Amino acid sequence: MSPPRPIPVLHDDGSVLSVHKPAGLLVHRSALDAHETDTLMRRLLHQTGHAWHAVHRLDKGTSGVLLLARDAVTARALGAAFASEGAVRKHYLAFVRGWPPQAVGVDHALRPDDAPKDAPAQEARTLFEALAQMAVGNGLDRFATSRYGLVRAQPLSGRRHQIRRHLKHLAHPVIGDATHGKGVHNRWWAAELGITRLWLHALELELAHPDGGTLHVVSPIGAAWNADWQRLLAHPAWSQPVLLSPPPAPGPPR
Repeated sequence: MSPPRPIPVLHDDGSVLSVHKPAGLLVHRSALDAHETDTLMRRLLHQTGHAWHAVHRLDKGTSGVLLLARDAVTARALGAAFASEGAVRKHYLAFVRGWPPQAVGVDHALRPDDAPKDAPAQEARTLFEALAQMAVGNGLDRFATSRYGLVRAQPLSGRRHQIRRHLKHLAHPVIGDATHGKGVHNRWWAAELGITRLWLHALELELAHPDGGTLHVVSPIGAAWNADWQRLLAHPAWSQPVLLSPPPAPGPPR
């Protein structure tokens, strides 16, 4: 068996490390995937010789920017920022069913997935911006043509699965989402592209660095490790060539 590919490093200043997490890779061991031994944390241990502290989450299926700390003190400082609404600015890309509105905000409270049914829902807000759209004659759902879109998502709170659940709330689930999407569309795109994955990508992250200044990290779609996204965006069905505008210029976290 060939060794796993190295994890791409996006930023490393000695105390804070940011990497690109591949889709389909767990950040660390989980009770839901107790049999899985290949994790990002394990790979980084072998790659860097150091045990890092993950300070936030990305779902197994999500690719993109992940932030880690070298020591517990830095991890607590970064973790406090992620726990404070507005202290971290995040942008994601999602490939979804349907044609979402050009710009829409979702203010829809979410109850944790594992919470009792009578547990109170927690406030959750996400901003969405439509970037591109396509129509494909794949004959699914008794319709000759199916619509799909590319959106940029900015979560303003940090609930688990927030973007996926808010897109389901808008009736525009993420392609490849086995929990909130529809299998026939997920399977069609997996066969069409030869790629089985959740089409959600943590594109950009910005926050105050614990040592001062602003930390701004991007996992660019044009990078070699995002070849799956390049393949999707090169699909001929897009209504116009998909040229992603650069992420907003760094500034104070909002």
